[in-house]
Amino acid sequence: MLKYGLAGFVVYLLFLLANVPAAWIWKLAPKPPGVAISGIDGTLWQGQIGQLNVADRQLENIHWILSPAQLLTATAALDFRIEDSVVQAQGAVQYGLGGLAAENLRFSAPLGWLVGDTRLPLRTELSGGVTLNVRQLEQGQPWCEQLNGRLLITGLDVRNQFGHYPLGDLAGSLACQQGNAQLSVDEAENRIGVQGEALLLADNQVKLAATIRETDEQPTDLRQALMFLGQPDSSGAYPLNYNGVIPGL
Repeated sequence: MLKYGLAGFVVYLLFLLANVPAAWIWKLAPKPPGVAISGIDGTLWQGQIGQLNVADRQLENIHWILSPAQLLTATAALDFRIEDSVVQAQGAVQYGLGGLAAENLRFSAPLGWLVGDTRLPLRTELSGGVTLNVRQLEQGQPWCEQLNGRLLITGLDVRNQFGHYPLGDLAGSLACQQGNAQLSVDEAENRIGVQGEALLLADNQVKLAATIRETDEQPTDLRQALMFLGQPDSSGAYPLNYNGVIPGL
């Protein structure tokens, strides 16, 4: 009789946990600085957030489903969807003893939303859109153990104190190189003749090793600025090299 009583008590506790309102859990939880949430509906396992404010950016209509079974393996497995008027995102995210992992992650937002109030070098202003598709991500040191995806920037427009550079669309492939996140760009996927790679290193450092060659579709201000990059190689490609902190951080 005792074991049946204990089993019934466990089932009762699970029933209570499954029906605890998410708003009540958030009310009791410690609040991260700079984060405000309103319009919470549903339970811990499935619900939605009406509005999320974080780092001076706003998101609306965030939906989630949390898998109870995965918690038995010390892993939080979350399917989420963001149906904001500005930002759209969806994917499957897991966090366990091995760190963060994600599959079929898609994120789309305007560049202006991502940059926010950050003051960029040379009084730079950016406009355009960013779409990130990650088929697989496994956290590692300093950034990744595995990474497979694509990054697309549409309608990139750059203005700074030196000129106006409507750069158009750029695309690149994402991979993991010795723990560093790597973005590889082929000049066949942009109109401005850029080819090479950028590595995101530890401590917000970035290493850029690329080239740019003159094309008929380049903005006039960009073609005139190429001479300041140094001497072109035998194929007419100018060097684009940088090794330091991410600009704006």
